[in-house]
Parts: sequence; structure tokens; C-alpha cells
Amino acid sequence: MQQIKEQPYERFLSSGPGSLTNAELLGIILRTGTKGVSAVELGRRVLGLHDPQCESLSALPGISMEELRALPGIGEVKAVKLLCLSEIARRIVREKIRNSQKFDSPQKIADYYMESMRHLDREQTVVLHFDSKMSLLGEDIMTVGTVSGALISPREIFIKALQRQAVRIVLLHNHPSGDPSPSREDIISTRQVSKAGEILGIILTDHIIIGDLSYCSLKEMGLLSDETTKP
Repeated sequence: MQQIKEQPYERFLSSGPGSLTNAELLGIILRTGTKGVSAVELGRRVLGLHDPQCESLSALPGISMEELRALPGIGEVKAVKLLCLSEIARRIVREKIRNSQKFDSPQKIADYYMESMRHLDREQTVVLHFDSKMSLLGEDIMTVGTVSGALISPREIFIKALQRQAVRIVLLHNHPSGDPSPSREDIISTRQVSKAGEILGIILTDHIIIGDLSYCSLKEMGLLSDETTKP
């Protein structure tokens, strides 16, 4: 007598989540498929949107609501579930990194924000606030712009920095094109913020631009003077 293949939910109960494939894990989240398509197969098609092998979960954060809704069998509720799942996973990783290290190098800062910013289709500017020992006091999203750019207001930046009693700040923004090379506007705005910080006694330590799995540090490029970045 042929043994009936165990379903993912039942295998989860008997053997744990480690026994399931990525598509099976998504199938359990989705719960149901559509006509002629199982929930697991639907999960596989979700993975296949950005991964031809339909295996990697790493592509999930880059999938949009519109792409999910375009899949037969994925309505608004299922799309929201998947996007929330992706956001939960991203926040878990970020909290672990945040609690285990100081942001004392451009590489560490870029690593922490890479997954949350490299998939954005519009420029977003974030300001990180630090004490004198480079312990993170908090962060604020300052601007969300168009594909072509986001305006940085030194006034708004330093209002937040003073409220948090920050000694140092780091600017961070993404380039939706994937190329983190600074534009002329990036360099000009960085210098404006740096000069304003000198007057207020708040050091602009760096301006980091996030690309697609790459970053650019204006400090490392020598575009921020030593006088404004030294301890």
C-alpha cells in the first residue's frame, strides 16, 4: 500500500519547521492555494518572482504588493501577510545586530541598513543620532523623495539631534538606481549639514549612501574634512 505523502502542516507538527522547504513554509502562511494550484505551489511561485530557482527567501523583501497581487491566487490579504512576514524577519535581524554592536564604522552602518533600504523605489533620508561613544541614541526618517532625489533640511535634522541630545550624527540615504556614487547634490547638501553642525557643536560623522548590495561613505571618500569627523 502506497504511503500518503505527509502535508507540510502535519510535517511541521511531527518534525518541526526545519524539515520544511521555503515554499512549504510560505504554503503554511498562505493556508490555501487556488484552482489547480496548491498553497505550496503558490508559495513556490511567490519565490519565483525574483528567483528563477524558486528557492531563496532573500528575494522576498524586494517583492512589491503589485507583483504579489498579479499572481493568480494571491489577493490583498495574502499579499499583506507575506509582506508582514518579510518585515518581521527584517526587523528581527536588525534588532539582533543593533543590540550586539556599536555603529563605529561605515561598513557596520551600511550592513545594518542594507536590506531595509536597498529595495526602496524612492530615495529615503535617515539621520542616526549618537552620543560621544558612538552608541546609537535613535534614528529618524527625515525625507521620502521621488526616484530622482530627496531634499535634506539642515534645520529639521538638527532640531531632532538637539531633542535627542546627540553629539554626533550620520546621514544615510539610498539610491534606487543601485549605484551608491554620490551626486553633486549629495556632496553639496552634506557640506551644508556639516557646516551647520559645526556651529551647533554636533559633528556630522559621515554620510553613507546605500546602493544595491553596495554602499558609499563620503567620509571614506575624503569628502568630509577631518576637522568635522575626528573624535
